[in-house]
Amino acid sequence: MTSPASRRDFFAAALLFLATAAFVLWQNSQIAVLWDLSYLLDTSWRIALGQVPYRDFPLVHAPLTFLIQAAIMRVAGRHYWLQIAYAVLAGGLGTVLAWRIVLGILRPTVRFAWVISLILIAPLAFVGIYSVYPHPIYDGDCALAILVALWMLQRLSTRDSSTSSGAALWRWPALTGAAIALPVFFKQNMGLPFLFAVVSGFALLLLSRWIASRRGIPIRTGGSATQLALLAGIAVSGLIAVALTQITAGLGNYLHWTVQFAAQRRLPGFATALAAYSDPALLWTFPCVAGGVLLLCLPLARRLWAQALAFCLFAAPFAGTFLFLINNDDPGDRADNLLSLWPMLLLITAAVALLELRKGITLRRLMPFFVLVAIQGTFLSQSVNGSTYAIWPLLIVLIAGAIAAIPTKAQWLAPALAATVSLTFLICGGFYAISHDRMDYINIPDQPIAHATLQPLIGMADRGPYLPEFEELLRFAEREIPSQDGLLIFPGEDPFYFATGRAPQFPFLLFDPATDPYSPEALLAEARQRNIRWVIVKTHRQSNEDVMPQKGETLALMQKEFRFYKHLAAYDIYRR
Repeated sequence: MTSPASRRDFFAAALLFLATAAFVLWQNSQIAVLWDLSYLLDTSWRIALGQVPYRDFPLVHAPLTFLIQAAIMRVAGRHYWLQIAYAVLAGGLGTVLAWRIVLGILRPTVRFAWVISLILIAPLAFVGIYSVYPHPIYDGDCALAILVALWMLQRLSTRDSSTSSGAALWRWPALTGAAIALPVFFKQNMGLPFLFAVVSGFALLLLSRWIASRRGIPIRTGGSATQLALLAGIAVSGLIAVALTQITAGLGNYLHWTVQFAAQRRLPGFATALAAYSDPALLWTFPCVAGGVLLLCLPLARRLWAQALAFCLFAAPFAGTFLFLINNDDPGDRADNLLSLWPMLLLITAAVALLELRKGITLRRLMPFFVLVAIQGTFLSQSVNGSTYAIWPLLIVLIAGAIAAIPTKAQWLAPALAATVSLTFLICGGFYAISHDRMDYINIPDQPIAHATLQPLIGMADRGPYLPEFEELLRFAEREIPSQDGLLIFPGEDPFYFATGRAPQFPFLLFDPATDPYSPEALLAEARQRNIRWVIVKTHRQSNEDVMPQKGETLALMQKEFRFYKHLAAYDIYRR
């Protein structure tokens, strides 16, 4: 029979899963980001058809998100509701995993850890890995993979290696090593820093163990066999991935597109990634919270008034964010104010982690640095405002670590701080997610929601005319464009190939500076070589900006060989 504690944990996990899943499902019923869906669905569909990324067509991102979606299409066909189901399940699982990690962090030192963990995790229903941005994407998948790796690392830190022997001693560490390597193949700038941080951390553990053994000092860092097994798991899984890449796509092709080309087009530089730490709000939020931390480190922390003052200093930035929400009606300003908490929280949790590390180097005390490095790597994409949408669970994990470090003489602070953080993230984070401010790069008109009617797109919903206009194009193509004819669709905003089941005949489907290496002249030459017979130009875009910087010149060249054929509500059709 299961114990009451097990039943309680199961009930809590089910509740967290269902709350997150329900919100992700609701988000998908409100919005469809066609630009991103085109990249995901069309790329995955061409893989499902047997085209090999990096070899047959360029891809600037790591492959696993696309391979997962391609596998779903191969097994179950082209049904958009399957992509919704994937995001729903992954979102719920991410929240549950984050809760188990937070609970594991709090249990050793914090009273009422179970209740406090639930309080901290509650906001993830609104800001989980797929709650802010609800479609399958590499950031969300990579965040989930990192959570899996952290959960396995946490279990590894609590295992008693003295009771294990033989294969059992190596099995879990080796599997954990494989899990640590996995995020690299979802997104480069998240997975690589995380991998580097973990490998460096375990190298430090081995070094500290060796130094202690030379000095005759007993330390508690776990068995060196466990640490070596984990590093071996990372190395073996990495070698397997390299071998598979070489056999299928070619390692040179993979490195060119995912490292060289991606860095050239997408990497903004460390100045941009660190720009968040120049936020003016830090001039008052960081001193407040830092003052609270220092106060708790003093002998005065035994006094109730000092603890109360420390709590007020901690709570001030969160109260300010809440008051800003009440007094400001602009969703963009509200979002900026909420996200300004990130730099302050990262600096404070880093400082607390460093203070804890002075007590000795252990795996548990190194884990916050693994998370911090992964978050900072994520910022290489689009800094705080653009990159945090899928990594809120990682921030909650860091906050839990800081709360766990509160001295036992001030234990009442743990539930009070958890409630303050949770209430702020629940209310302000909820408004942030519901307002779709993160998707401000697309038009979201105040119009009734339109639902897709064609079979592959069933489940797709969006405000405005974009879905009906896209379906008009699909019906036209079925009537008048032979299925074997090659097409160019500018700028590639719609998941045309997923919806039609056609095989793409051009290397690039999304024409924006981040993915398109062609000049207008090279694009026309490639179109000739591949016998492209139709050009479709979208004239009413969902995207806020024209992502083709040389669109005019490209169309001028194309019109020398392609003649206007038909005008649809949102598309101009040209035929060779």
